[in-house]
Amino acid sequence: MTTPVDLREVGLRDGLQLEAPVPLATKLEILDAVSRTGVRRVEVTSFVSPTAVPALADAEQVVAELGRWPELRFSALVAGYGGARRAVAAGLPHLEYVISASDGHSLANARRTSDEAVAATADIARLAHDAGGECEAIIAVAWDCPFDGRTPVARTVEVARRAVELGADRICLGDTIGTTVPGRVVELVEAVRAACPGVEVGVHLHDTRGSGIACVLAAVQIGVTQIDAAVGGLGGCPFAPGASGNIATEEVVYLLEESGYSTGLDLGRVLEAAAVVERAVGHALPSGLYRAGGPSRPVPRPV
Repeated sequence: MTTPVDLREVGLRDGLQLEAPVPLATKLEILDAVSRTGVRRVEVTSFVSPTAVPALADAEQVVAELGRWPELRFSALVAGYGGARRAVAAGLPHLEYVISASDGHSLANARRTSDEAVAATADIARLAHDAGGECEAIIAVAWDCPFDGRTPVARTVEVARRAVELGADRICLGDTIGTTVPGRVVELVEAVRAACPGVEVGVHLHDTRGSGIACVLAAVQIGVTQIDAAVGGLGGCPFAPGASGNIATEEVVYLLEESGYSTGLDLGRVLEAAAVVERAVGHALPSGLYRAGGPSRPVPRPV
């Protein structure tokens, strides 16, 4: 029996946030293609400053269209209480609250210290729960920070522990600048699990230095079942110098399905969705598997 792994598609948020703004109709075309892949969870947008992230300034308009895909569980990323309130008011109560484990990134991303960001978890979790949703704490720069250097394991563990105490329903560890390696993934996941027993711990990895896909395998081998990925491998953080794309959904599907795990996603459909994304952004995607094609499929047509 294969082990199931639940992939969350983050291309519509993390994948597009550094791109030139894409029209609403095009985002819905991407979402429709993503819906046909078999994915069950989609991080569809973020409720952050439209000045800071203009590519996602249409968050309310996107959420207003989500009734077309009742089979999908949608969530949105927020960086503070104001964004959380906007998301809930728009009708999306499933929140991913990003908390930086370092002060340097927290000040750049949210204009407050890491401890101040952690303290806000209580109000954001309460808002989500009162609206019938959930609050997932996304711990940014969980391994390394572009401003402060290596993040101590004890610091990330403390942020996770406090977030759970204050109401977070689950934890996701973010390799924001794509620096971690398999051994460090195992070390941190196991440390966070020990501090937060019974709480689901997922990972959000970037492939900046080519180690992202190896880190996925290390994570699932110790029982992680919640993995974030973006069709085509787009993405990056506007507040983290040098950050580049997410691990590509199609590469994760290929790796896991060929390694005895079950994702429930159709690789061919994922490649079709990647082609829609490539047309939307107007440039080549970083995904190696997208360029090469699946094991029994032709290479995708170029833009």
